[in-house]
Amino acid sequence: MEDTGARTIQYVYDFGDDWDHSIRIERVSEATPGTNYPRLLKASGACPPEDVGGAPGYEEFLEAIADPEHEQHGDMVRWSGRPFDPEDAQIDRIIERLEKLAKKWAPPPGRPKAKT
Repeated sequence: MEDTGARTIQYVYDFGDDWDHSIRIERVSEATPGTNYPRLLKASGACPPEDVGGAPGYEEFLEAIADPEHEQHGDMVRWSGRPFDPEDAQIDRIIERLEKLAKKWAPPPGRPKAKT
């Protein structure tokens, strides 16, 4: 396997809200036969609700849902539509979705993977 030297991938999601993401590559090793790739090993922090208004809007959202006395608490809880834990990355959900993609991208059985 060729090592490109890249250890962190940066990308921006939703250019209006300007969410800046970092994906850190911790280790590249030989593929294990029968294992689908790519794989997620670790994630931190919940995904903010869609259209929350970028980092400043997310900060306001977190303040409002954390404080039942906040003037926007009820509106934000209703708007988010579910209990929200900013620490819960819902890693099981991410892994499930990533496994679906990995299976979709996998070469057909009996056909070797293309070399790059």
